[in-house]
Amino acid sequence: MPTPFLSSEEYDERAHALYNEGKYDDALALLREAVALYPNAVELHVGFGYARLAREEYAWARRSFEEALVLDPEHEDALAGLGEVLLKFGQVDAGLRAFEKTVTLGYDDDVDLMLQIGRALFREGFVDTALTYFDRAVAHADDSAEAVACVGYAQHRMGRDTDAIESLTRALDLDPQLVEARVYLGNLMYDAGDLDQALIEFEKTKPEDHWDELGIWRLVELKKSVYKLDDTDGELKPWEARLIELADETDDIDDLLEEVEQSMMEQDAEGMPEAQGQLEALGSLLTGLVNQHQGEQAEPASTDVIAAETSHRVIMRDGSVFEGTWEEIVRALRDARDAGRPLNEYMAAEARRFYGATGKQVASDAPEAFLRGGADAGMLRIDR
Repeated sequence: MPTPFLSSEEYDERAHALYNEGKYDDALALLREAVALYPNAVELHVGFGYARLAREEYAWARRSFEEALVLDPEHEDALAGLGEVLLKFGQVDAGLRAFEKTVTLGYDDDVDLMLQIGRALFREGFVDTALTYFDRAVAHADDSAEAVACVGYAQHRMGRDTDAIESLTRALDLDPQLVEARVYLGNLMYDAGDLDQALIEFEKTKPEDHWDELGIWRLVELKKSVYKLDDTDGELKPWEARLIELADETDDIDDLLEEVEQSMMEQDAEGMPEAQGQLEALGSLLTGLVNQHQGEQAEPASTDVIAAETSHRVIMRDGSVFEGTWEEIVRALRDARDAGRPLNEYMAAEARRFYGATGKQVASDAPEAFLRGGADAGMLRIDR
């Protein structure tokens, strides 16, 4: 129910608080009430735009930002929001013009605004341009750890890792609690081959600071290597628990698509049972005919051919060579490195080590998949 005793500013403050809490539906409901009472309050339209943007309702967000700019063509937050939406629609030139207008109007000293625009550009892949806005933020607030870290992230994406390490180190000097920069720096140090410094940085983090598995895998492997810990050591338990949490987190969109697909399959099964049965019968018939044909045409293979088909040759990075079936090769690798360990546990541990070294996921549920994945990751070479 409308509460007209609230001013437009009070409505805006309340909606902004809801937005910051991630309660976008509540924020939109409050803003609808507010705009009905104060249709010419530009801040309310801007708030509408950002709430819509957070919900990825880009067409509605664009409309709200454009309405705000009709009321105030030089509103910096509306220009920044409109620029971000235009990037989403692929209207890059128009989006860049909206961003640049904030600078022309003199808002380049607004550090938060420059960071907001830079992040929007960074997310859409315009890293070079994003860096110019991050640099503007640093120029006006060289003591802002967040701004300096953003410069480092952009430098890394541009392949300037030495500069990125310097920027992230400086950001952490300004604010040692900037955990995102700490994790990022640890990974950069690891990639640069400075494993001792990488471990120092990783050990300053907590499991909950990590939102990506890569840094945790690397930390675990470094701890095991440096401190000679085995897989059951209690020091590794919190990190392994965090890995399980991250692995169990599912994407809402994937869940929705899975539900839709399941629903469609159920509808198909209910709506066309006879046709489904006919298709299944036809599939079985065709399979039988193909198998019969192959049985008539094929000739028994000699034992030499069978042996050749099942014998493989794998060369490790240290030059050691292993031959045999996929399973025999993995067993030989296991025996050379960790004799007596169950094969599935060995492959899982090695897959983690490969991931830590390369950042590439390697399957560990079957010997062939494990070895081919290791080859794709560059940890070994398959000769045949």
